[in-house]
Amino acid sequence: MADTELQPEAETERVWMVERTFSADSPHILVVVYATPDGQRYLRKERAFNRFGSQPGPTVTAAIDVDEEQLASVDDTSLRERYAAEAERMRDRHEPDDAV
Repeated sequence: MADTELQPEAETERVWMVERTFSADSPHILVVVYATPDGQRYLRKERAFNRFGSQPGPTVTAAIDVDEEQLASVDDTSLRERYAAEAERMRDRHEPDDAV
């Protein structure tokens, strides 16, 4: 395939923030989990964060659009249900670009 040929664009999925914690190993790392509305798939993101400095922390939005291939399956039924409930709550209360 020639470099000039267009590659098909990956399908994207909107995922909602369902969990936000600090890493147990590195307290300056913010761990954010986004999940699909049905709780079936998720994306974990880690962001550097200076909790004690004058710089504001990283902006976390209520939802992001990601390539479907970046999403992992949620195998635990109770976690899947919790993610689905939290995604629904976020969708009901926030616009996707709202900082949360």
